[in-house]
Amino acid sequence: MNVDIEKVASAPSPPAPAAPSSSHPNTKETKLTTAQDADLSDTSDLDSPTTTPDEEEEEEEEEEEFIPPDGGLTAWSQVLAACLINMLAWGYPTAFGVYQLHYRDTLRLPEAQVSWIGSLQVFLAFALCIFSGRLADAGYIKSTIIAGTFLVVFGTFMTSLCKEYWQIFLAQGLCTGLGLGIIFMPPLSVVNSYFKRKKALALAISATGTGLGSVVFPAVIQYLIPKVGFAWAVRCAGFVALGISVVSVVLLRPVLKPRRSGPVFEWDAFREGPYLLFTLGAFLFFWALFFGSFFINAFARNIVGFSTTDSVQLLLITNGMSVVARPITGYLADNYIGPINMHAFQMFLLGCMFFFWLAVDSATGLYVFAIFLGFAMGAAQGVFGGALASLLKDPRKMGTRFGMVCTLCAFSSLAGPPTAGAIIDRSNGTYTWACVWAGTVVVLASFTIMSARIAVTGFKLAVKI
Repeated sequence: MNVDIEKVASAPSPPAPAAPSSSHPNTKETKLTTAQDADLSDTSDLDSPTTTPDEEEEEEEEEEEFIPPDGGLTAWSQVLAACLINMLAWGYPTAFGVYQLHYRDTLRLPEAQVSWIGSLQVFLAFALCIFSGRLADAGYIKSTIIAGTFLVVFGTFMTSLCKEYWQIFLAQGLCTGLGLGIIFMPPLSVVNSYFKRKKALALAISATGTGLGSVVFPAVIQYLIPKVGFAWAVRCAGFVALGISVVSVVLLRPVLKPRRSGPVFEWDAFREGPYLLFTLGAFLFFWALFFGSFFINAFARNIVGFSTTDSVQLLLITNGMSVVARPITGYLADNYIGPINMHAFQMFLLGCMFFFWLAVDSATGLYVFAIFLGFAMGAAQGVFGGALASLLKDPRKMGTRFGMVCTLCAFSSLAGPPTAGAIIDRSNGTYTWACVWAGTVVVLASFTIMSARIAVTGFKLAVKI
């Protein structure tokens, strides 16, 4: 409000007008300051900067906007949309084990070289999260998913036409990987904004899409190749990806006000000890995580003596068990244990599973091991998002902060499968030292995540966080 000081000082003040009601139904009425309330004798108050009624109204409006509904049809439909996107964003690259067998048999290449295609996919799916996360915070959610979907579908169809290693590397590794990285973060940011008490459960349920996709896409490829050939099997997978993306875009309903300003990479976040330790633990975790899904079918075929079809079925069992594990761990994390506690514990169990792999030497033992390995992998991954979200105070920064972690993890996930492949090649095809490497790295990651928890709570055992 602009006040003419000279007129107020020389003439009696008119009656104060009634405060107009805000046009926004959820905004409280703002009391207008009248000339009678102003202390004209203190001119220093007039010179000092003050908050205008419009600014106060905007602040109150922002505070009221960020109350998560924490349930309801719209909120759970966002979980479904994120689940569908996770089917594509992580189910597709997790299914690379099927492609790896096909490429190795047709191109006659070493395991480590073929692994670079899948590793590039995973690297880009992580690396671009910092940009797609910032775009999500800025409000460009649906447009980001549409752009990413185009790249995924285009890269998949180009893969169906490839005959040489470099062609597959560019189409499936580079083009498809770029699309996967673009679509991952926006739905996750939306789900995070709809929940508070049930956040870990909601994010864990949305993460079940990873397990569903890692069952659907390998099954499509494996069981259609004998009937229609590799090229049309890959194209069918592309059509599945397109349908999944269309449904998710229709369902998504962003609720937070866009945060247009702000850095893409928030360096000050690493001054927070818990966030820094969590990032380091995640880096180690994703370095060894994909060893299981990339190599269990190759182990079944080359060491135990499975046929190609049976080895793919083993991969489907492993990925399918992760679907069961995610909602269970999400529920326990929300109601009893806490997301970070659950994440660290499940990572420790997964590291132990890699050590148990050393004892597997029969078909029966491998089937049993695949069930427990799949459950452990799904449980450790399922609460990853909820654990990180529990460290964030401002939900509008979820996309940026989560994207930063994922971008750094891109480098470890890029190096992980080729590292395992190189260890296997140098060990004359045996998996002993690769299992020792994976188990050691994941156990160390669990201790690092627990250190992040201690940095928040101190050395207290019975604290839910």
